[in-house]
Amino acid sequence: MKHYSEEHQWVQVDGDTVTVGISAFAAEELGEVNFVELPEPGAAITAGDTLCVVESVKAASDVIAPVSGRVVEINASLTENPGQLNDSPEKDGWICRLCQVPADELAALMDEKNYQRFLHGDKP
Repeated sequence: MKHYSEEHQWVQVDGDTVTVGISAFAAEELGEVNFVELPEPGAAITAGDTLCVVESVKAASDVIAPVSGRVVEINASLTENPGQLNDSPEKDGWICRLCQVPADELAALMDEKNYQRFLHGDKP
């Protein structure tokens, strides 16, 4: 099950790691992505800080980390094909995988139903 942040990032828990990406809504808002600056493997990430930078035809945008953790893997294919963030933002366009993610931070995120409500201006 995916969980979403108010900054339009998603996380999916898989055992001891979580995969992080941007939502389809965020990908649409960004426009055509032409560059992604990925986090460094091994980097310590803090929720609310910049996870990575995405440049599109519209602007450069910081992707905000929805949870804290340590980067254990990056989606290196985004370096060569940043358009994956547009084509498959919630599958092949994932950004990185984190470990050591605090359970309380995961619990604070929205499920898909509440995220859809949030997108439509309803309170989750």
